[in-house]
Amino acid sequence: MSDALVSAELDAALEKIHHAGVPGVFAEVRDGDQVWRGAAGVADTATGRPVTAGLRHRVGSVTKTFTAAAVLLHAERGRIDLDAPVGRYLPELVPGERGDAITIRMLLGHTSGLAEYLPYAYPSFRAFPDVAKTGPESMDDHRFTRFDPVELIGMGVAAPPTGAPGTAPGVYSNTNYLLLGQLLERVSGTAAERCITREVIEPAGLEDTGFPDGPHVEGAHSRLYEAWFGMIDPPRDYSVFDMSFVGPSASLISTVADLTRFYRLLLAGEIVGEASLAQMRRTAPVLSQEGKVIDYGLGLYPLETAGRPAFWGHGGTVWGGGTLAASSTDGRRQLAVAVNLQRWNRLDASGRPRPHAVDEALEAFHHLAMYG
Repeated sequence: MSDALVSAELDAALEKIHHAGVPGVFAEVRDGDQVWRGAAGVADTATGRPVTAGLRHRVGSVTKTFTAAAVLLHAERGRIDLDAPVGRYLPELVPGERGDAITIRMLLGHTSGLAEYLPYAYPSFRAFPDVAKTGPESMDDHRFTRFDPVELIGMGVAAPPTGAPGTAPGVYSNTNYLLLGQLLERVSGTAAERCITREVIEPAGLEDTGFPDGPHVEGAHSRLYEAWFGMIDPPRDYSVFDMSFVGPSASLISTVADLTRFYRLLLAGEIVGEASLAQMRRTAPVLSQEGKVIDYGLGLYPLETAGRPAFWGHGGTVWGGGTLAASSTDGRRQLAVAVNLQRWNRLDASGRPRPHAVDEALEAFHHLAMYG
């Protein structure tokens, strides 16, 4: 990793992402005790302020791994039974037969059949291909809206189910992880964000990672530019935004350095025990928000490129920002990469995203970062 040629290749791969159309991109790759950090482009298109590898960033659904780890830690202590029905813990939120049929494990693995609440809170949000029928207006309408997680859960529970509990494929739904946040609050006696901070973030020594307490990102950070499939042109900055609409599902702020440390410790069995880690890596098919069936564990999923050995991690998006972080199975090699643009693809006539040079450049960087 310290070899100049390898560093030059990683630098060049980041530059290709920037030149493909992303204003700014920054990343860290670790291999044992060797570390490469890089950045390309700008954090602010108006001023030309450059991105740096140390910026704090909204990491979206990467948050789910942290939330899942906190649930697994409570399961290790006997406070949560993963195979118990959610109705045992939260009968008022998932009542009746569904509360008896949906287990905590199903929430963690997105096999509960509970629908996504986001289209009801944010008309802008639609999974593919329905995204072509929407516009970005509700992002502006709710930039400073403070949402109640119980109300959001109610939207997801009241919506038509995506399937019977436990059936495959499951369907990725943030409703599951808002419920897990309420579960953590119920068993720990403190807010989910505080519980995750105390049980996972602080013991892991993640000094630049935390949940926001308002619409701003504290510390040095990039602006976040949302293109909404060409409907916002030029892309608009959404870096100031109240993230209560996702809470312990996707609101975490971190750095690429903290993320590589977190996934290294997690895959080494130093955050949850080895038995819990094995459960996190036991997968089932789940339909993603992009319309693809992926193998998903408990807050963790495998990333595999061209038949090479899997890395384990999670990706995440927010309005204007994206993140991917992962570690090799043996815990030796990690990557974390962040971009300050989202939904750069234009849509075709069927509402599917067209191929874009950014996708190709990101995939090339991921492969290089994982396998050298």
